[in-house]
Amino acid sequence: MVSALPGVSAPAVGEPALMRRALIAVTVIFLGVFLFAPLAVIFATAFGQGVAAYFRSFQDPDTIASIRLTLLAAAIAVPANVVFGIAAAWTIGKFEFVGKNVLIALIDLPFSVSPVVAGLIYVLLFGAQGVLGPWLTAHDIHIIFAVPGIVLATIFVTFPFVARELLPTMVAQGSDEEEAALTLGAGGWQTFMRVTLPNVRWALFYGVILCNARAMGEFGAVSVVSGHIRGLTNTMPLQIEVLYNDYQFVPAFAVASLLALLALATLVIKSLVEWRAGTVKEVRL
Repeated sequence: MVSALPGVSAPAVGEPALMRRALIAVTVIFLGVFLFAPLAVIFATAFGQGVAAYFRSFQDPDTIASIRLTLLAAAIAVPANVVFGIAAAWTIGKFEFVGKNVLIALIDLPFSVSPVVAGLIYVLLFGAQGVLGPWLTAHDIHIIFAVPGIVLATIFVTFPFVARELLPTMVAQGSDEEEAALTLGAGGWQTFMRVTLPNVRWALFYGVILCNARAMGEFGAVSVVSGHIRGLTNTMPLQIEVLYNDYQFVPAFAVASLLALLALATLVIKSLVEWRAGTVKEVRL
């Protein structure tokens, strides 16, 4: 049995455990203050006048229209970003070409540009006084203050998610398996479907989940291009703002709770995907 050395205090052995407990406590307090408490307030206010009043909030035609528009924008933006993400990640991960780093930087652009600025860019391009505004007006094509503008803004702010999730997997995978498949006589499409896609399917699914969550919750860029036309161009986040500004707190928090439930469902699916992907890796090892 080894005794403590002279001059060395015994409590030093317990310092890592103490530090660990302190960090856990800080994390729990932080999550409680900034995550769980706001969620509790949202649901408490939404159900503040009873369950009947909560569900009655979703009978408003403008609220129903905002839910439909949110789902429509996500249903268009997510598949578009899947196509772009796969193409961009495949190009960057499998090939060497001039300007590769520039392309990667451009993919990350929506992460650094304010969504409000992104919306303003589309107004300057497609607005009535914008670069293409007169031509669009002459051909009776409406983009700004209409559904196409909302979809374009949503695509812009969400397109990095799928590409960024796929890119590390594509790079780590390399191109040996694809080259072997081509050597054995497989075509390009067959190689992609049977070799490339199965190897990146979990990263793709993960990127789709994150992209969909951001698409449904986007506010800044959509707010600029929507025009806030009730029943026509208001998405769920915009409808929450309208209801709250009209002092309709229960309907506003009811719609907010729906968005929160969608976010929680996304979190659960994300966790399941991570667990499944980790299980698959362990089985392969």
